[in-house]
Amino acid sequence: MNMNEPNEPAMNEPAAAGPARKIGPVILDLNNISLSFGGVKALTDISFNVRQHEIRAIIGPNGAGKSSMLNVINGVYRPQQGEIVLRGEHRKNMDCYGAAKAGIARTFQNIALFKGMTVLDNIMTGRNLKMKSNFLMQALYWGPARREEIAHREKAEEIIDFLEIQAIRKTPVGRLPYGLQKRVELGRALAAEPDILLLDEPMAGMNVEEKQDMCRFILDVNDQFGTTIVLIEHDMGVVMDISDRVVVLDYGKKIGDGTPDEVRSNQNVINAYLGVAH
Repeated sequence: MNMNEPNEPAMNEPAAAGPARKIGPVILDLNNISLSFGGVKALTDISFNVRQHEIRAIIGPNGAGKSSMLNVINGVYRPQQGEIVLRGEHRKNMDCYGAAKAGIARTFQNIALFKGMTVLDNIMTGRNLKMKSNFLMQALYWGPARREEIAHREKAEEIIDFLEIQAIRKTPVGRLPYGLQKRVELGRALAAEPDILLLDEPMAGMNVEEKQDMCRFILDVNDQFGTTIVLIEHDMGVVMDISDRVVVLDYGKKIGDGTPDEVRSNQNVINAYLGVAH
């Protein structure tokens, strides 16, 4: 990937929404995060923060530690060193349930949907933590449980409308093309009504038109819902167009951090992307 290559014209359009976003105070702080698997160092002493309502991109070559960093944020991995500060609360370790309860949701690099279930039912699974009735009440589908499920289904339908997938709402996701499956996975994450949304390569494998649509939805989620977004993406045109700030990883170390223009002109970043010897 060449940091200097021009953006595709098709991707420039959504960027106009960027300056209108109002960025708030720091909501997430990652301090001196180090993560190892045996003798392999995935992350080494990495620190950066995320501000409320911003789109924060994480970029880097394959194997740089980007997905490992998202896994640390939402509790899949527990770092050997460092801490996470979420809304001022210091957390030595984050677990997946705690992250979800704290308002962190994510999508995955490899689609993780229930292929035999419909689009609507997949999105409904994202409402799990919002449901208060117990298993017996849900099984009987009576009284408060029935009213609760109707309310959650209404929320799921709102997300379906927002993502413009009404026509496939009853279709099993295993029958859908890749680009639409990615959109459904975004919908499931949105169903949790997160404060922070982690997106792991949401546009991987998409054509230009599908990327355009996904860019539009990401910007709309950020603007209309006020959701803070942390994004991993390899398409530099997308990153430079929609991100407020970019952190750059290489071999598990941070080599750059700043606005898209600052990162674009950072010599260490240019060297890493051009394949200059380390």
